[in-house]
Amino acid sequence: MDSRKKARLTKAGWTTGSTADFLNLSDEESAYIEMKLALSRKLRERRMANKLTQAELADALASSQSRVAKMEAGDPTVSIDLLIKSLLVLGVSKKELARTIS
Repeated sequence: MDSRKKARLTKAGWTTGSTADFLNLSDEESAYIEMKLALSRKLRERRMANKLTQAELADALASSQSRVAKMEAGDPTVSIDLLIKSLLVLGVSKKELARTIS
């Protein structure tokens, strides 16, 4: 947020902060969410680089297109292990996975 907008909001009595502040997340919870989102972004990026549709990736994973869409959207019902398994199916190396979550 730019400083002028922040100043206007503060003057009007509003407070500003991060999503973690608003949701009262611990550092560990914030880190977990950031890792999941990074894996989700990487999944979409890699799927598109491999020129696959969500349905084609779903077939490779023995899953559904809607599940792949949820994975790419960072849906909270998607587990980290499913994201990692999917990235491995797409050919992502362990080293690249480590870079993605760091």
